[in-house]
Amino acid sequence: MRNVFRPDFPIRTERLTVQPFTAADFDDLYAIRSRDDVTRYLYAEPETPEQVQEVLARKIGQATLDAVGESVSLAVVWPEVDRVIGEVHLEWLSEEHRQGEIGFVINPEFHGHGFATEAAEVVLRLGFDGLGLHRIIGRLDSRNAGSARVLEKLGMRCEAHFRHDEIFKGEWSDQLVYAILDDEWRTR
Repeated sequence: MRNVFRPDFPIRTERLTVQPFTAADFDDLYAIRSRDDVTRYLYAEPETPEQVQEVLARKIGQATLDAVGESVSLAVVWPEVDRVIGEVHLEWLSEEHRQGEIGFVINPEFHGHGFATEAAEVVLRLGFDGLGLHRIIGRLDSRNAGSARVLEKLGMRCEAHFRHDEIFKGEWSDQLVYAILDDEWRTR
C-alpha cells in the first residue's frame, strides 16, 4: 500500500513560493478565474465570486495525494507583490504505469516573466522525485501558443495532435499532448 504523498510546503524557487491554497487567497484567485482571457482555453467560463469560493474550498483540500485520480492544486505566490499570481496542478493518472499530468494558470498581468515555467517545474519535480512518476503529460488547446511554449521550455515534446477531437465552447478544437519522461527530466 502506497503512503500518502504529502509534499513539504512551502516550496521556494528563485522568485516564487508554491504552497497550498488558503481561504485568504480568494481575492487573488477571483482576479484570475473571473477573466475571459484566462478561461479562453479552460473548460470553465469566467467565474462569479460564489463559484470561485466553491473552487477555492476544493483547492484548499488538494495538497496531498493518496489515490490515483486525485490532484495536488497549489497557489503560486510572487513574494515581491505578496499575491497569488497563478496556480499549478499535478494529477496522478496511473500508479501501475507511473503516469501524471500537469497544468498551470498564471494571471495575465504577470505573463512574460517566466513565472509559468518556474512554477510548472515545481510540479514536474514533485511528480518525478516525490511521487516517482515515469511519464508526465500536459494537454492543451492547439491555439494556446503561450502554454505550448512553456511546455517546450520545460523540455516536454509534442507527442500528439488530435484534430477536432472535441467541441470546445461551441466550436471544433484540436488538442495537443506534450510529455516528458523521468530520465529526460533528469538529463535536460
